[in-house]
Order: sequence, then structure tokens, then C-alpha cells
Amino acid sequence: MYSILIIDDERAIRRALKDILELEDYTVFEATDGQDALNKLDKQIVDLIFCDIKMPQMDGIEFLSKKAELSSAPVIMISGHGTIETAVECLKKGAVDYIEKPLDLNKILSVTKANINKNPNRIPSQSRPQRTKKALASASQTTIIGQSDAIKQMIAMIDKVAPTDAKVLITGGNGTGKELVAKMLFEKSLRNKNPFVELNCAAIPNELIESELFGHEKGSFTTAISKQKGKFQLADTGTLFLDEIGDMSLNTQSKVLQAIQEKKILPVGSEKEIQVDVRIISATNKNLREEIANNRFREDLYHRINVIEIKVPDLNDRREDIPLLIDFFLEQIAQESHTDKMTMEKPAIKFLQSFDYTGNIRQLKNIVERLTILCDATITLSDVQHYL
Repeated sequence: MYSILIIDDERAIRRALKDILELEDYTVFEATDGQDALNKLDKQIVDLIFCDIKMPQMDGIEFLSKKAELSSAPVIMISGHGTIETAVECLKKGAVDYIEKPLDLNKILSVTKANINKNPNRIPSQSRPQRTKKALASASQTTIIGQSDAIKQMIAMIDKVAPTDAKVLITGGNGTGKELVAKMLFEKSLRNKNPFVELNCAAIPNELIESELFGHEKGSFTTAISKQKGKFQLADTGTLFLDEIGDMSLNTQSKVLQAIQEKKILPVGSEKEIQVDVRIISATNKNLREEIANNRFREDLYHRINVIEIKVPDLNDRREDIPLLIDFFLEQIAQESHTDKMTMEKPAIKFLQSFDYTGNIRQLKNIVERLTILCDATITLSDVQHYL
């Protein structure tokens, strides 16, 4: 299980972040300023850090300068008083991202997902203290579970489209499994021996996303201390998955459109274009037609990336798959934790089939994990009703 440290002198901010992150089953620690955080890092291993900039005793900039001696965990800076200069200074001192207050909780989850496993010195979970009595399994990379008509139709579409080079737009709500669909498209494609490169567009600051996509030359901006390849170049001959493309700025959209049309990219600070051969798969939880109507998404880019649309159904629209999903998660948890597989009584499963899921499969998985932690070998209806 991953752990996160939140450093902020405002208790309300710490509690809001803690609540949303614990819902995703992260272990969360709190610190009131930089010095308090250093004291905690001296005793506690964490995988990711959220740090405010303006704090008493020791601010976020000073903390960034000192924390490297104690932890290699990535740091995401948060501030309500920031400027571009401040953001650049934070990134120069080692922060991986910068988020302005008031905090967008969806973006918090996106940047957490993008950075939580980037600690190069992370200690494996089985060798460190755990918050729970069971190690929780991570989802299979390409397993789509279900026998409903909606899932069968979606998999049939994947099988038909995957061997082509058609650009695919994957749509659906949060937690439905859009990333899983992208990986299945890649694995069944003719490019499956070549790179699969992902970029979460919502997790990268606007001022850095062009560098992430197209690369940059040494010295092209303040923190460009060396030449770097972008995602397009890294994905050459393979597949580039642009997750949450609906969050991309209009300016970046125009450059992505040009790259797709011309099959060439221009790294930041360079005068030489680079030829690339990339299949584009995109995903979004937004209604891009509405975004176009509100001038937040380019219609020409929409038509470029939407040769084929694959809509991932909400869990509420495929309730007949819930027993299969529950069994899959119970098996997964048992294998990961090296314990006997727990069982769930039929009335409990039926109750979960009638539940209204706003977080889709991710929410169901969290519920099953919670029940395996808190219940005995057999999960009953009363257990589900009590802990739901």
C-alpha cells in the first residue's frame, strides 16, 4: 500500500486531502510545516508528498532543499499565492508538479496516480509496516471482467479495431476502466512489440506539457539542464495513450493536431523537426461535444482523434457483471496477500448488485478490499450493510 505525506499549516486543507486520498486506499500522514515534515520523514517512509509553499517556521521551498537527505519521494507543491516564477523555482529545486489553490480534487487524484510509484528507492510493501492486515492486489493490466452484453460488445469492438492503426477515443466515467481498454487495444495491435507510452494530460502543468509531449533542447528554458525526448518520440513505431485529453489546453491541442496531421514534432527550443510514426489512443471522462460548444476543445482535433469511439459502460449499466467482479477481486486479494480466498454470501452479493455506484469499478473494488480487511472469512449481508 502506498503512503502519502501532506504538509500544510491549514487543517482544513489537510483534512480535505486526507479524506479524498484515503477513499482511494492510500495511507496518509500529516505535517503542519516543513520542520514537522522533516521530523516525520526521519521516522516514516512515504511514497509521495504534497507540500504547501507558505508555512510558518519552515516554508515549502526550504523543505524542498532539505528533504532530499531523508526521502526520495516525489514532491507536489500546492499554493494559493503562486506565480509562474514560484512554480519554476519549485520545479528547479526538485518538485515534480505544482498545483494552485483552491484545489481541484480530481486533479489531485490524477497527479497522485501519475507520481505515486515514481520513488526510485521505494521499499516493497511486504517489508514495511502496513495500515491494514492484508496486502491489497493491484488490478491486472489487461483483464476486462464481464459477460454482460455491454462488455461483450465492447470487447468485440476492441478485437475488430485493435489490429488497425485507427485512432481511438475511449469515453466513459471515472473508474470505468478506460486505461484497461487502451492497454488491451495495444496488446492486440500489430504494434504490441513496440513502445506503449502514456501521458495523463490532467496531471501535467500547462507550462510543461509541450515539453512532455514533444521534448526539449538543453537550455530551452530555465530548468532544461539536459536534452529530453518527449512522449511522441518515445512512442515512435508504437502507441501513445493520451489520457484525460479533455483537460489539455487549447494551445497544446493545436500543436498536437499539427503533430498528428504532419507526423512530425518540433521539440521546445529546437529548429529541427523530427519524423514520428505513432498510433494515437485518447481517453476522456468529459463530453467533448459540449467542450467544443463551450470553446474548450478544438473540433478539428476531436475529429482527428475520434475515428473510432469506444464507450466504456458504467457499472450501473452492467450490474450482471458484479458477481464476477467481486469474485475476481477476492481472488486477486488472496493471491497478493498469500491467504485463503474469502467468500461472500449470495444475499451480500445481491445487495451490492442493487447499490448505486458513482465511482464505478474503482468504487466496487474499494468496497471489496475494505470488506476483506474488516470481515472474517465469510462476508455476510450484515457485514456489507455495516461497512458500506
